[in-house]
Amino acid sequence: MYDFKPDDSLETGERYRQLCDAADALTSDEPDAVANMANVAALMWEFLPDLNWAGFYRVGAGKTGQDELILGPFVGRPACIRIPMDKGVCGAAASSGKVQRVDDVHAFPGHIACDAASRSELVVPVLRDGRTIAVIDLDSPEPGRFTAEDAIGLEKLASLLSGRV
Repeated sequence: MYDFKPDDSLETGERYRQLCDAADALTSDEPDAVANMANVAALMWEFLPDLNWAGFYRVGAGKTGQDELILGPFVGRPACIRIPMDKGVCGAAASSGKVQRVDDVHAFPGHIACDAASRSELVVPVLRDGRTIAVIDLDSPEPGRFTAEDAIGLEKLASLLSGRV
């Protein structure tokens, strides 16, 4: 049995260090990408306060043969199943290979509202050999919830997972 519940008083940097340690422990010997994403989505939900969605979108072939983002394991309300690579915050992160930290999703051009309660979003690409293979997506009902420190912590997690998802 695993018990990866963090102390609520942790500073952000330490919280992400412990999150990465827990993710490493759960995924280091598991070859199944879906199982790894599912466990990490659950960990993010436990470790990161003030979220209303935490999970993954995977890059895969769409119905037209073009790459798109396909819903992966997550915790939260039901979500959009497919997102074009050029749409929304997730598409921007996936197509650019760069972190997208949005304080007010309603001000983001082309934002896709899967949950009307979401106010801010942090999306980090998971890169393998310089190519986006997935994105980690965090949503919060709090405007401006995500900081630069959150982005750095999530980038470390994405790097850890690059060969495991």
